[in-house]
Amino acid sequence: MLVDLLNYLERMDKMKVLVVGANGQIGKHLVSFIQDSDSLEAKAMIRKQEQADFFENLGADTAVVDLEQDIDAIAKAAEGVDAIVFTAGSGPHTGKDKTIMVDLDGAVKTVEAAKAAGVKRFVMISSFDTRREAIQAAPESFAPYVAAKHYADKWLKGTDLDYTIIHPGILTNDKGTAQVNAGVEVERGEIPREDVARVVVASLENENTIGKEFQLVAGSVPVKEAIRSI
Repeated sequence: MLVDLLNYLERMDKMKVLVVGANGQIGKHLVSFIQDSDSLEAKAMIRKQEQADFFENLGADTAVVDLEQDIDAIAKAAEGVDAIVFTAGSGPHTGKDKTIMVDLDGAVKTVEAAKAAGVKRFVMISSFDTRREAIQAAPESFAPYVAAKHYADKWLKGTDLDYTIIHPGILTNDKGTAQVNAGVEVERGEIPREDVARVVVASLENENTIGKEFQLVAGSVPVKEAIRSI
């Protein structure tokens, strides 16, 4: 009984974070790091029930919601959480239709769901450069993705949510080093997905990232130090 009470009180002290796109490569790292954190607790939003075992084995709650469902379904998953991280993506092998439905409409619906559920803190994993010029400069096959991210970012910035937008470089599956280069504008480069997840955790733990967006690549500055200086 006492152990249950202590566990309950410990959970009450933690920021509960809904990870949208939890079954993705960044998402899995992120849920793992959140569950190892002393100040955060994860809820994994997944598309299929058969994906739940990985997260339940980490002690994380799950919610089965497809991003192509309506805002109410996402808002229901967000009930009782303190923050949302959008790390979903249509993937490189889908067409323009999925890019619109996931990277743009899915992101905007998640922002609206956060508002509906009363969740103020929102972290968006975007693309490295989503400025208008980047859309015009992108190869034809990549331009729809950049455009989707551009408008999703713009939508988020137009709200009163406590947002952070992270613009990672070329994503790799290399082992993370926990060292990065982060800033308003940095030289284009690669970044392990594992280190992107570390940066999300550090951003959630540091209120100085609220209302800011920054580019992120591999570097030589420890993650926590880099995020404190944003």
